Amino acid sequence: MTIKDTAEEWQVTATATPFVGNKTSVRTDDVVMPDGSVSRRDYQVHPGSVAVLALDDDGRVVLVRQYRHPVRHKLWEIPAGLLDVPGENPLHAAQRELYEEAHIKAEDWRVLTDVYTTPGGCDEAVRIFLARDLAEAEGERFEVEEEEADMEIARVPLDDLVRGVLAGELHNNCLVVGVLSLTAALRGEGLDALRPAEAPWPARPFTA
Repeated sequence: MTIKDTAEEWQVTATATPFVGNKTSVRTDDVVMPDGSVSRRDYQVHPGSVAVLALDDDGRVVLVRQYRHPVRHKLWEIPAGLLDVPGENPLHAAQRELYEEAHIKAEDWRVLTDVYTTPGGCDEAVRIFLARDLAEAEGERFEVEEEEADMEIARVPLDDLVRGVLAGELHNNCLVVGVLSLTAALRGEGLDALRPAEAPWPARPFTA
C-alpha cells in the first residue's frame, strides 16, 4: 500500500462564518458523514504560512525567540510569517521573513517539508524552507513592532536542537518539524535531493 495523503472533499450542506478577525476567521460547516448523517464542524480559516530553517556553514540554525500569547510562553522558533497576499509565491514570502526577522539573505533555497499544523481544527498549511549560503542582508534592519519588538536572535547547533526537541524543551511546530526533517534528510539522500524551492504546493497554489 502506498502511504500518501490524498485530496478529498465531503459534501457540505450548509456553511456560515460566525467570526471574522484581522487575519483569520472561523467557519462552521455541516458535513455529510459516510453513514449519511450530518455533523457540524467548526474550524479556523487561515491564509497559510511559510517558515525558514536557515542553516549556516557551521551547522547552526538561526532562531528567534518570541512571546506567544495563546500559550503564555516565549518560544524559540525559526523565522516564519503569514502568506498575506492571496496567491503569493511562498519562496518570496520566506525570503522576506528571513530578512525582516533575522536580517539575513540566503543563496540556496529548497523545500524542506510541507505540513498542516492542526488539521482537526484549522486549515493552516505551512511550507518550511531550507536556506543555506547565508549572509548578512544589506541596508538597515527592518523595523519591528508589537511582539517582535522583544524578539531575540540566536544561532544554535542542530544537534542541540534535536536534543531539546526530544527532551520536551522546544515546542514550536515549525522548529520541531524543521529540525527533525533536516536531520532525516542529512542521514538520508542528502540536502541536494530535497525538492526545489518553487516545487508545486497544492495546499496553497501560487504564481511564479
